[in-house]
Amino acid sequence: MEPGKSVILYTRPGCHLCEHVETLLHRLNFAFQPVDIETDPGLEKEYGLRIPVVHIAGTGQELAFPFDAGALSEFLTRPGEIQ
Repeated sequence: MEPGKSVILYTRPGCHLCEHVETLLHRLNFAFQPVDIETDPGLEKEYGLRIPVVHIAGTGQELAFPFDAGALSEFLTRPGEIQ
């Protein structure tokens, strides 16, 4: 991942898929900020049916589940083009 990029994981409590993605991010040694979509009605509306979603702040790049560790790593390490 390029220096200065901030990774956000959109999640919600009790989401087993979100927990799985958190584990992948930890295993791949990527720092991230979990964001509980239930704390913001706008986020809930945007991501409610799509979580977990990995988002690179400021770029518009998002990766929605399903994906494996390889796809996640590729997503986080490729240059910053908008998807």
